[in-house]
Amino acid sequence: MATGETGFDDVSYDLISVQYHALKAGHDYGQYVRDAENAGKQEIAAFFRRVMEEDSARAKQCHEFLKELSGSSDSGPALT
Repeated sequence: MATGETGFDDVSYDLISVQYHALKAGHDYGQYVRDAENAGKQEIAAFFRRVMEEDSARAKQCHEFLKELSGSSDSGPALT
C-alpha cells in the first residue's frame, strides 16, 4: 500500500481528512442554526440541523473505519 509524505497510507489520510472536515463543519453549523432561528427561519434551521447530524454520522463512520485499519498492517506506522 502506498504511503504518502505523512507516514500514513492514503486511505487512512483520506479518512482522517474527511473526519476532520466533518467535525469542523459541525462546529460551524451550530452558528448557522442559531442564525436561522434568530431570523425566524425554522425550516432553514432544521435543514442545518440535518446537515450537522449527517456530518456527525460521517465523522463517526470515519472513526470506525480508522479503528478497523488500526488493527491491520494497512494502517501505516502512526496508527499501530
